[in-house]
Amino acid sequence: MKKTDIKALYDNKEALTGNEVVVAGWVKSCRGNGSFGFIDLTDGTCFKTLQVVFSKDKLENFDIIEKVNTGSSIMCKGKIVLTPENKQPFEMQAEEVTVINATDSEYPLQKKKHSLEFLREIAYLRPRANLFNAVFRVRSKLAYLLHEFFENEGFVHVHTPLLTSSDCEGGSELFRVTTQNIYEEEKKFSPEDELFGKKVYLSPTGQLEGETCAFAFGKIYTFGPSFRAENSNTTRHVNEFWHLEPEVCFMNLDELMTLEEKMMKYIISNIIQKCPDEMQFFNNFVDKGLLDRLNNVINNEFGRVTYTEAIDILSKNNDKFEFPVKWGSDIQTEHERYLAEVIFKKPVFVTDYPKEIKAFYMKQNEDGKTVRACDLLFPGIGEVTGGSERETDYDKLANHMKTLGLKEEDYWWYMNLRKFGSVEHSGFGLGFERILMYITGVSNIRDVILFPRTPNNCEF
Repeated sequence: MKKTDIKALYDNKEALTGNEVVVAGWVKSCRGNGSFGFIDLTDGTCFKTLQVVFSKDKLENFDIIEKVNTGSSIMCKGKIVLTPENKQPFEMQAEEVTVINATDSEYPLQKKKHSLEFLREIAYLRPRANLFNAVFRVRSKLAYLLHEFFENEGFVHVHTPLLTSSDCEGGSELFRVTTQNIYEEEKKFSPEDELFGKKVYLSPTGQLEGETCAFAFGKIYTFGPSFRAENSNTTRHVNEFWHLEPEVCFMNLDELMTLEEKMMKYIISNIIQKCPDEMQFFNNFVDKGLLDRLNNVINNEFGRVTYTEAIDILSKNNDKFEFPVKWGSDIQTEHERYLAEVIFKKPVFVTDYPKEIKAFYMKQNEDGKTVRACDLLFPGIGEVTGGSERETDYDKLANHMKTLGLKEEDYWWYMNLRKFGSVEHSGFGLGFERILMYITGVSNIRDVILFPRTPNNCEF
């Protein structure tokens, strides 16, 4: 008999009632009293479990099944019975239960609760825990919704390289990729010995390459891994993360912010609708006010404030901050959250930053001091996206690169885009794990990535 998915049982419980079906999965819990018992079974097809009822008078191997450990894999055959008076809408009354692979007492994920720190140490098993099972389900659906949104908006999805010979961000700490034996004493870099004939790094962004396709297709987005080599141990930083980066021609900064707001509301409203069990789990056990906060995002127009206005607001409250602000200083997470949580009480865009603290490719304003940049700040987390209009003036771009110490010859092809049919264009970057943290209420970025890459942590 063909195996039936547990999700299919929930989707068609009335039609399958009374039918004999076969299910297979892993034991979440097993309890018995010597005469009958209950197994909570999961097969990964949905967040909910199936209750399997087994009894001594039906199972010859009852004594074995009654003692089966959490994590064991089993196969069950039995009839589906509706149980509307109980917590679960239906159950299976087992006629056969076969143990495929039994765990023993060394299995780390027993019934008791574990700390998140402990679960990070057994990252290869933690997707089986309820929290991470829900997180990675939502992660999968969120990625799908982002693709769906940009497909509906007429964007072309492009795949940019993970290896680069330039520092796209201008100042990022990059991972060097080399074919040379760097462990030899006094070994000096020899370009002619490198596979690519030059220094190559893991890319921190696909934006520059994405711009080349924007000038061909008008609207594109990239979505893939990015790498930063900062030795940071905060709850918001990892060395490998996923990055979504749209790039749009004939779009100014105001239109870009409108696009970002539309995207955020689309993915959040749909994730609530499409992952109701997972989202209710997060609301009940991770963040009691999560759904209210997400609905606040959906139902409110995002705020907009210039950097200069934001600094004026923040400087009047410098006594509340660990890092006081002044015009020209970067805005820290504590300042971002104060603006979003205390001042605006909703998501807010901060625009027109000093050019000295932003990337070289951002369009300069007429004041000569600021650039057409925008950061989107969310309550509870701070910055979730960073974007800008891109500089289209060849000479302004070249001069600004020179002041930042960047070599024009390293970006020759990017500069040529300003000569060969350049147009007004804008784009932004979304840290995928950052928005996933916000949507799930999970407070540490290490807990929304399957195998987080952080300083001193690359075991799995």
